[in-house]
Amino acid sequence: MIGLGVMGRNLLLNMADHGFAVVGFDKDAQKTGTLESSASPGTTVKGVNTLAEMIQLLETPRRIMMLVPAGQPVDDVIHDLLPVLEKGDIVIDGGNSHYTDTLRRVKFMQEKGFHFVGMGVSGGEKGARNGPSIMPGGDLEAYPHIKPMLEAVSAKVNGVPCVAYCGKDAAGHYVKMVHNGIEYAIMQLISETYDLLHRGLGLDNEELYKVYKNWNDGELSSFLVEITRDIFLKKDDKTSNYLVDMILDKAGAKGTGKWTSQDAMDLGIPVPTIDTAVNLRELSAYKDERTQASAIYKTPTADVPVPKEVFIQQLGDALFFAMIISYAQGLAQLAVASKELNMEIPMHDVVKIWRGGCIIRSTLLETFFKAYEKNPQLSNILLDGEIAQLLQAKKQNTRNVIIHAIHMGYPVAALMSTLSYFDAYRSERMPTNLIQAQRDYFGAHTYQRIDEPGTFHSEWEPK
Repeated sequence: MIGLGVMGRNLLLNMADHGFAVVGFDKDAQKTGTLESSASPGTTVKGVNTLAEMIQLLETPRRIMMLVPAGQPVDDVIHDLLPVLEKGDIVIDGGNSHYTDTLRRVKFMQEKGFHFVGMGVSGGEKGARNGPSIMPGGDLEAYPHIKPMLEAVSAKVNGVPCVAYCGKDAAGHYVKMVHNGIEYAIMQLISETYDLLHRGLGLDNEELYKVYKNWNDGELSSFLVEITRDIFLKKDDKTSNYLVDMILDKAGAKGTGKWTSQDAMDLGIPVPTIDTAVNLRELSAYKDERTQASAIYKTPTADVPVPKEVFIQQLGDALFFAMIISYAQGLAQLAVASKELNMEIPMHDVVKIWRGGCIIRSTLLETFFKAYEKNPQLSNILLDGEIAQLLQAKKQNTRNVIIHAIHMGYPVAALMSTLSYFDAYRSERMPTNLIQAQRDYFGAHTYQRIDEPGTFHSEWEPK
């Protein structure tokens, strides 16, 4: 393992616990010392501070994994490795690299006789130590050499490892990128429900804990709802307040959500809930301007005009509805990208490995797993009958929540964009015929007709 930050160290210790002899490289001697002192008794764990020493300790074909920041650091490690590698050695990038960089690296390493695997890892530091969801892709010839190790250390659902070969070239990092885009969407949706419960209903943190606990104990059971529940009871060690109330409303981002949106636009795939989540994180950064605007336009203080328990039920239904559609958008992007970029992503396996270990794991993924079992070529999970029934049961309460939020002035952009996507997707006829007429009017861009094939152009201005 090259890079012994929290993720790299924990994943390496996980491998050692499963019987693999491991070596960790880091230029920082303190980090290699921490690695060795953290190892479980009876395991084989060695820390080194030079690549030459690391190489000497490895069997061939060498399996070398990086967990370093995306971008130039990955290329720097590859550059340093090249003089000490032998033909057939396997290099694995386990960070959040952009898939276009991975494509370039796969080709570069293949030309030099080395194997390169781009691999997404999800689950945070606890997942790395105890069982993450792992999304390897790229060199299929190399996969058998790392498969036993990955299956051993990954999360398990009903005894099934949450790892599978995700496709050709940069498929592993592409799947992880979309995973993170879905993560952005669900986090934004949850934050909107929190705002409506906290400001709209006036619930305190203990009441919020109870709401999210009840949700997580039911059909909304998921990692993100679970941790949201727990956040509300955490006290601040600097004050007597709850910690969540002391955190600035200004979100950070590492770019994977933005990459998902950008690539979806390049491929012509609508993912508006993900797009909105990215936009809202960006808007949160304008804290000073938002404070000025609040003074001009006044922050809403209206109460929810329905009984508390009724609104909580409606809001839970709306979150469930929107979560399904967030997954649907991301999975549709994977399906299209698989064909357009010739990655051959196995959708059934993607859903299978997301069921455990990863940040977006939820009980909903079992339903999606069944949908792909019935139809492996499913282009959008909204076309599955069972999923359609779930959405039909929740759509009216979703509308009710959005109507109340609009009247009260609370921002629910992700919920609204989700419902708009659903309404547009289920529309046999959209008003796009008017847009085509406009385009032909001002730019002679042509249009198609409903009554005969071909493309047409009309002279719109009267003579």
